[in-house]
Amino acid sequence: MSEFRTLRDSMGELQVPLAALFGAQTQRAVENFRISGRPMPADFIHALGLIKAAAAQANGQLGHLHSDIAAAIAAAALAVAEGGHDEQFPVDVFQTGSATSSNMNANEVIATLASSSGLSVHPNDHVNFGQSSNDVVPTAIQVAACLAVEHRLLPAIAHLRAVIEGRAADLADVVKTGRTHLMDAMPIRMDQELGAWAAQLGAGEARLSDSLRRVRQLPLGGTAVGTGINADPKYSALAVAELSQISGYRFEVAENLFAGIAAKDEAVELSGQLKAVACSVMKIANDLRWMNSGPLAGLAEIELPALQPGSSIMPGKVNPVIAEAVAMVCAKVMGNDVAIGIAGQSGNFQLNVMLPLIADALLESINLLANSLPLLADKVVAGIQPNRERLSELLASNPVLVTALNAKIGYERGAEIAKRAYAEGRPIFEVACESLDFEAEELRTLLDPRRLTRGGLS
Repeated sequence: MSEFRTLRDSMGELQVPLAALFGAQTQRAVENFRISGRPMPADFIHALGLIKAAAAQANGQLGHLHSDIAAAIAAAALAVAEGGHDEQFPVDVFQTGSATSSNMNANEVIATLASSSGLSVHPNDHVNFGQSSNDVVPTAIQVAACLAVEHRLLPAIAHLRAVIEGRAADLADVVKTGRTHLMDAMPIRMDQELGAWAAQLGAGEARLSDSLRRVRQLPLGGTAVGTGINADPKYSALAVAELSQISGYRFEVAENLFAGIAAKDEAVELSGQLKAVACSVMKIANDLRWMNSGPLAGLAEIELPALQPGSSIMPGKVNPVIAEAVAMVCAKVMGNDVAIGIAGQSGNFQLNVMLPLIADALLESINLLANSLPLLADKVVAGIQPNRERLSELLASNPVLVTALNAKIGYERGAEIAKRAYAEGRPIFEVACESLDFEAEELRTLLDPRRLTRGGLS
């Protein structure tokens, strides 16, 4: 028995695998784009399913599709949206710039599924009615990004922030040496240090939420170039309303359909906010690595949970593996942002022609961050153990504490005392007692590290 069937499209006959739900146009794309071996992201495919279901329902209500056909298309499209047919979407990421091949892949699969009920459903005439790849694909990118950020990334950031804030509260009694330029600076409490991380993440959440206000504005209904050719004038608003109902997320019709098709500025903006989050998270990961460094020859301020052996040759060595993995995720997100920026300005006149790349890179960034941040929270931050003895030792020998005396003895006198303490390797308190006409108790109060973490004048 043959493993293929012969199908025909506008370019002629083609052999398509028997088990495939897709048709000739998808098969041509599979054969033409053997590039990365990586299909379009599942989130993008699922978003296509949601859009096709909403479009069918809208066109059915408007009388452009028979109710039976509209219902069959919607049911089949929702099955795609739920991930039931992911293996039927093999088209490579690196394909035609409009992702027409992926749109037709969805049209063909949904038409096959809808026709199984005894109806004759055509991929172009029915599933794609009132649509173009040029408005459907940008819409799918935005729908997928909104849902992924809202349901996965924002909760992941919030979880990391909450774990950091909880650990900060636990460590509020721990005072340590602050550092600027990687050099000893004034004291800081660990809750203040971790609180700064939490504040960065909170700002990232706010930036992402603000960007989603623009990402949710969809160009659906603009069809080929933004004019809405072949679409009912009522279709755009109705289809977006149906999409909102189906997805549970409030989408809106873009104010300018031409701009929504010709450019992907909202995706570039969102990618920039993902990069900002990645910068914050990489800073946190690297701070953790520095603080954990040692355990003998590094800072050794904290100890992170030991998760796995760190070396194939050095017995007993343990590395901060999760922090390193998360830092690599952040680097990838930053690299994706460069690709998205280039892709965002690629195209001429009425269409961007790097839509598949934008979809792939944007969704990869969202999902990498969403998957890695809970690991950083649960496997690293939650298990921070301060090395209290080490921290106290470093604080006591920190000559920079003399800064607290500036208002009383002046900068130049303070510098002399600090340099002497450095040179002699002695605690600043001892050198200050010998050099200044202060009572020991008063000096002890003035140089108390915990008091200095509250700021203000001495």
